[in-house]
Amino acid sequence: MKNFDSSLYFITDSTGLSEGNFLSRVEQALQGGATLLQLREKDKTTREYIELAEKVHAISKNYNVPLIIDDRVDVALAIDAEGVHVGASDMPVATARKLMGNKKIVGATAKTVPWAKDAYEQGADYLGVGAIYPTTTKVITVLTPVETLREICEAVPIPVNAIGGLNKNNIDVLQGVPIAGLCVVSAIMKSENPKQAAIELKKRAKELGIINF
Repeated sequence: MKNFDSSLYFITDSTGLSEGNFLSRVEQALQGGATLLQLREKDKTTREYIELAEKVHAISKNYNVPLIIDDRVDVALAIDAEGVHVGASDMPVATARKLMGNKKIVGATAKTVPWAKDAYEQGADYLGVGAIYPTTTKVITVLTPVETLREICEAVPIPVNAIGGLNKNNIDVLQGVPIAGLCVVSAIMKSENPKQAAIELKKRAKELGIINF
């Protein structure tokens, strides 16, 4: 298993932001303690995605935080990112693993126990499970019951992260569920102070005993 910490997994959203503002927010999130970073771009061309990914990777390397590229194995390989995340409509996990090699991180989305087991068997290093709450991102989401999240955590030996509309005021529903970490987008990305938002989210998760930071 790869050596990575997904306790505070920050996923980006550049919608409506200038590149400078976007990169600044990414760095602030890392300053606030994000432990894993995913660059998610649904609308950029391959060239645009690669150019932005290179800039984000330069920042993440300064903080020794692994960069995961959403969807695009070609972009991940092009910039030598630490990993890739594939969803239900993306490349199969086994194919992503074959292309990325065994030293890179491959994450996958899962919404059911059979789906989770299949992703693990295909070579996934971690799972993202949700959405726990409705989200404001452009990604189409279907809500996942917390009990299903718990069952997935107990069904596979790899880290499982909760995702979907999570913030410091609503993560109490995850108490007692053996997740490896939280995946957040808007709670940090849309905050007036991303660094402080990350700090406060980690503090609240620790107070609730959800994550042992």
